[in-house]
Amino acid sequence: MELKEIKELIRLVSDAGVSEVEVERGDFKISIKKTDDKVTYVQSAPAIAHPIYHEAPRTAPAASDMHMERMEAPAAKADSISGNYITIKSPMIGTYYKSPSPDKPQFIQIGDEIKPGQVLCIVEAMKLFNEIESEISGRIVKILVENASPVEYDQPLFLVEPI
Repeated sequence: MELKEIKELIRLVSDAGVSEVEVERGDFKISIKKTDDKVTYVQSAPAIAHPIYHEAPRTAPAASDMHMERMEAPAAKADSISGNYITIKSPMIGTYYKSPSPDKPQFIQIGDEIKPGQVLCIVEAMKLFNEIESEISGRIVKILVENASPVEYDQPLFLVEPI
């Protein structure tokens, strides 16, 4: 499956109002899930069976009629936890990177103040490098993952002290 086809699937999921779709072609399987009108989870794995639709597909524009736009990663989820800290969680499955490239400085470090819209890290998913942005203001207290390590959907990435 090519990147263009994956983008079209994501667009169809968003436009059709379907919350979850699994598609299989040969030995390729992709699951696309969305919540709150944003695609929040994309996973690929070897195929096992036929395509499964968790909701009945609704009529949507043909893929050839759609104009694809740049895919944007959803903002990192921020959930309150015990104490005065907020946990920022990964909005997708992939590989966590603390800097744009090995020879560039980290996006953030412990003690840095962050604000909404600021890039915190990159999560690579299916060879797409998604910049994860903050939704909150605060100070980074702890970075919970190591560089170049795999992360799961909803996995805690950072502890932030609100400002």
